[in-house]
Amino acid sequence: MGGRSANKAGYFDKLKGLLEEYSSIFIVTVDNVSSQQMHEIRLALRGEGVVLMGKNTMVRRAVKGFISDNPEYERLLPFVKGNVGFVFTNGDLKEIRDKILANKVAAPARAGALAPADVYVPAGNTGMEPGKTSFFQALGVPTKIARGTIEITTDLKLVEAGNKVGASEATLLNMLNISPFTYGMGISQVYDQGNTFPPEVLDIEESQLLKTFSSAITTIAAISLAANFPTLPSVMHSVVNSYKKVLAVAIATDIEWDEIKELKDRIANPDAYASAGPAATSTDAAPAAAKEEEKKDESEAEESGDEGFGGLFD
Repeated sequence: MGGRSANKAGYFDKLKGLLEEYSSIFIVTVDNVSSQQMHEIRLALRGEGVVLMGKNTMVRRAVKGFISDNPEYERLLPFVKGNVGFVFTNGDLKEIRDKILANKVAAPARAGALAPADVYVPAGNTGMEPGKTSFFQALGVPTKIARGTIEITTDLKLVEAGNKVGASEATLLNMLNISPFTYGMGISQVYDQGNTFPPEVLDIEESQLLKTFSSAITTIAAISLAANFPTLPSVMHSVVNSYKKVLAVAIATDIEWDEIKELKDRIANPDAYASAGPAATSTDAAPAAAKEEEKKDESEAEESGDEGFGGLFD
């Protein structure tokens, strides 16, 4: 009993030390993960993360004991169920996630196991003798005899994801040397600085976050302006709108200040400001008009010269 209590106390101390040292935790599922895979994952995470396993009852008891000092640890308790473990890290969450999920091992189908994905039998020659045709027919696999062997004519979904693999399906897959499943660590939840969230959140890009944030700011500003309730996103809009109203009042009255003099003068004398544009255009057009006039004079002179020359020999 003393040794068991000492081991439990040692585990509690280790768990507490890891919780204090690391700010992020991956709660991982370890169904069908072999000891060799666990060893390889530990090696891949060396220097970046620590893997800790333990019985769920012991983990819950330990975490509950830490809640009085760190209430945020309570968020871990709902996810300590099933065959799970912890990966502690202070590194980049996406990189650590990829390393955890990278170690996958192909495995044959076992009767009674839940299929993690759809299992298909591909079309093609099986190399089996015709005597086993009845076995394929019992499973509804379309076949024909080609060159003395059984050939599957079309692809067939043999097992659907989430269903148990039957004994016949497992036998057929093993006969065809198909290992349809891959097993490795999975990630059920991520704990980061007191918050928990599903691992899919790590796939959200910064551009998506910025777009959503900008949209939220725009919505807040619109609601604030409509409700006449000032908020930080709406302050600048309120200032600009107020200045526009001040300008409108100043234009409609005799109120005036230096910055508005030119605007009021433009409104009062639009012709004075409009003439600047056409004047520039006319001055630009003057050289062109002069050139046209010169060309016209030259052509007239040539015509008159031709007439005189022709008259000399008449």
